[in-house]
Amino acid sequence: MTNKFKGLTFGIPKEIMPGERRVSAIPETVKKMVDGGAQVLVEKGAGIGSYFPDEEFEKAGAHIVDDVCDLFDKADVILKVKEPLFNSEKGKHEVDLMHEGQLLITFIHPAAPANHEMVKKLEKNKINSLTLDGIPRISRAQAMDALTSMSTVAGYKSVLMAANRLSKFIPMMGTAIGMIKPANVLVIGTGVAGLQAVATAKRLGANVFAADIRPEAAEHAKSLGAKIVDTGVPPEIAIGEGGYANRLPEEWILKEREAVKETVINSDIIITTALVPGKLAPVIVTEEMVKQMRPGSAIVDVAIDQGGNCELTVGAEIMLSLWEPC
Repeated sequence: MTNKFKGLTFGIPKEIMPGERRVSAIPETVKKMVDGGAQVLVEKGAGIGSYFPDEEFEKAGAHIVDDVCDLFDKADVILKVKEPLFNSEKGKHEVDLMHEGQLLITFIHPAAPANHEMVKKLEKNKINSLTLDGIPRISRAQAMDALTSMSTVAGYKSVLMAANRLSKFIPMMGTAIGMIKPANVLVIGTGVAGLQAVATAKRLGANVFAADIRPEAAEHAKSLGAKIVDTGVPPEIAIGEGGYANRLPEEWILKEREAVKETVINSDIIITTALVPGKLAPVIVTEEMVKQMRPGSAIVDVAIDQGGNCELTVGAEIMLSLWEPC
């Protein structure tokens, strides 16, 4: 037993973003907080989507709270997975349920246009906010790098989700009437999520293509068996601080789109993961390209939290056609 959290109350609300099943702290983590002297409040049912019943949190020393308003009111630190949203059940935005001086730790994605008003609201309400997607990928910060671990999951799951929606087989198959060609998969952006998508698609037997403006990142994808689509962007323009991708000038974005256009049109699955730290994600796959793809193809926009790489994708929605979300 230590006292490093003595006097602190942590609040773990249930995630309200549609389709979000994660919980910001599991019972094992809660126990460490409690052993450190903290009080932990968990909203009833917060862990159900991740298969952690309330009883598991109670065994770890947490208090189960029925009303999330009480949790926000009493907690010093709010732990969330996704950015604060409007809580329709309470008729209030989650930021308005918080109080001045409170600390929020979550993925805020401040660069996304949809989150700009929320960020201003956090500032206005004097909520101290730490965004997990802003942690640099350096060895000193590795223990806190939740973005890398979540990106690995996103890259893996994105391919499985696309494969499930696809109207054809992924691998090459021999049948009584001949061979069925493997599906073409294009991964745009080969950072952590993109490389995992490449590896997963290869394991499923797909014909995999990959594109990244950073030569080193593209080489990593090539080492996993992907065919590289050359974007033609010079390294001095493509690479920014810390080896991350730069936000390209409009003329180079247009050239990148032209470079990947043919591969996009011929793809059965497209996984987009291209991000620029602290900036809006570049739109690489346009409406015009999507209209020329084969019916039944699938696009998973992993970069949607930062605005998305596909012109047509909408957060938390499955698009069955160009115009009709389901």
